[in-house]
Amino acid sequence: MERRKFLKSSCNICLLAATGYFISELAACSPAAYHIINTEIINDEIQIPVSSFTKSAMQFVRPKGWYYDIAVQKKADNTYEALLMQCTHQDNQLTATGNGYTCSLHGSQFDKNGKVTKGPAENPLKHYSTSVDQQNIIIHIKS
Repeated sequence: MERRKFLKSSCNICLLAATGYFISELAACSPAAYHIINTEIINDEIQIPVSSFTKSAMQFVRPKGWYYDIAVQKKADNTYEALLMQCTHQDNQLTATGNGYTCSLHGSQFDKNGKVTKGPAENPLKHYSTSVDQQNIIIHIKS
């Protein structure tokens, strides 16, 4: 094979590989990667249906008028944990990853329980207490 054809085909292969990689990365960042439940706060409580956890153990709640979402995770013992998706370093919105949350501003990382796994953040994420009635998970906003 002559040099020119070799370089051209090599470049095409690299471009195809890079395109495939970036398309998969973009798909993972899309809003469809997880469902957001838009809701209101009534009497310092947020209610979300228990049935919203039938397909996934993780849901994201966006209270009306709030900048930060709340991540709600169903635990193995059928309890629920609610974490404010606000970086404790410099108040940036967090992004969910496969095993926790990441801050795009300075790179802080938190595990699924809100504990810092990589700084510069030093404090864990804010937890909200939860309770369950027959049909709803109730997130108590006031501690």
